[in-house]
Amino acid sequence: MSSRSHGGRLTFLGAAGTVTGSRYLLDASSSRVLVDCGLFQGYKALRERNRARFPVLPSSVDAVVLTHAHLDHSGYLPALVRDGFRGRVYASAGTIALCRIMLLDSAHLLEEEARAAIRHGSSRHEHPTPLYTVEDAMRAVDRFTPLAAGETAVAPGVAVRLRGAGHILGASSVYLDVEGSSVCFTGDLGREDDPLMRPPHPFAGADVLVAESTYGDRHHSEENPEDALGDVVRRTVRRGGVVLIPAFAVGRTETVLLHLSRLRDRGEIPDVPIYLNSPMAISVADVYRDHPGEHRLGADEIERLYSIATPVRDVDESKLLNLRGGPMVIVSASGMLTGGRILHHLRAYGPDARNAIVLTGFQAGGTRGKRLLDGERELRIFGRDVPIRAEVVHVDSMSAHADADGVLRWMKGAPREPRVVYVTHGEPAASDALRLRIGRELGWSAKVPDPMQEVDLTERVSPEPALQG
Repeated sequence: MSSRSHGGRLTFLGAAGTVTGSRYLLDASSSRVLVDCGLFQGYKALRERNRARFPVLPSSVDAVVLTHAHLDHSGYLPALVRDGFRGRVYASAGTIALCRIMLLDSAHLLEEEARAAIRHGSSRHEHPTPLYTVEDAMRAVDRFTPLAAGETAVAPGVAVRLRGAGHILGASSVYLDVEGSSVCFTGDLGREDDPLMRPPHPFAGADVLVAESTYGDRHHSEENPEDALGDVVRRTVRRGGVVLIPAFAVGRTETVLLHLSRLRDRGEIPDVPIYLNSPMAISVADVYRDHPGEHRLGADEIERLYSIATPVRDVDESKLLNLRGGPMVIVSASGMLTGGRILHHLRAYGPDARNAIVLTGFQAGGTRGKRLLDGERELRIFGRDVPIRAEVVHVDSMSAHADADGVLRWMKGAPREPRVVYVTHGEPAASDALRLRIGRELGWSAKVPDPMQEVDLTERVSPEPALQG
């Protein structure tokens, strides 16, 4: 990596060639700022990057700015602080409130996984250790500073402002001025028609745009998510089965509960027990209550969606659900079946054809959710192969991400053309598809960066060819 230079340089430490591990390093002549500090998830080769030495000394980073709280954008912070980062972490108030919950929960789960690996002998390491501890997460939480409206200097030569991105509570697009160059990071853009979150603020323009491409090669289904969810609940209940809904504890859980509450209120699903088995999702309820201006729901509807489900807080209550049997609905994390209490329910109810598993959003490559989506019907869970005979349903229309059309509409609102768009945070096919559409439909220069690629923020980039050879 070259030395810091006037005008600024950007290095893609993560989210290049993959949809996880969002980490972007900005070097100015006298400071260094990291935008997002996420975990790599999915394929084992990606997860192993979390254990690798950070590409620069953490102590050399002056500040971190977060787009939002999801762990693929924030989850590496405890390790960065443990290994020497001593600056401040800047984010919206909503993101900070969620991170205080999510980082501690992540650390707790990592410690639990390490203990379970020791008990079951399921690790190739003689002494399995967590990536970071609860104590590490608590130190990271202490480094947060909320960003108010307007522009804030976060390091010498680097100023930042946030604009709402939809997606989840507190999510923002990050605009930075770096020694005369303006850079915008979209973060994860939400949908214009999201039932829970407000739409993203229009693109305000920048010299350089770093754009996510999670759904860069896809269009969201026109299917009504409540109709799809109601159908699967009704037919599973008729079979006497259990509906398992893996859901991200922040954002997706609230959307699922919102749809279930509306279905129940209209009498379109049977009055069977609904359980929310996610301590983190239960804790997040207060954050939504405390930030009413960031979502579409009134106080009454917030209370209704949380009251429809029985909260499951302790481990013994969670275990009893696996003995109860159907009919019932269980909403539990994680959304891509990578960990958490949902795996215990999957092991208990997945082998029974009367039951159903409802996938409610994007499933990254290498996750159990993606393998189910691709038709695999045997999953490795806690060191054992579990046959999956339950019905598998994908409700794609419940995604909280903008699809390719939505991202392009957001870009078209720009008051001026950026010098270059770097397309990141997507699987390779999705990123390249969005790159092609940006060039063809907007006439902008767009590139898909390589992992660890370093670029000059002042350089004018020629468009890539329309077809790769």
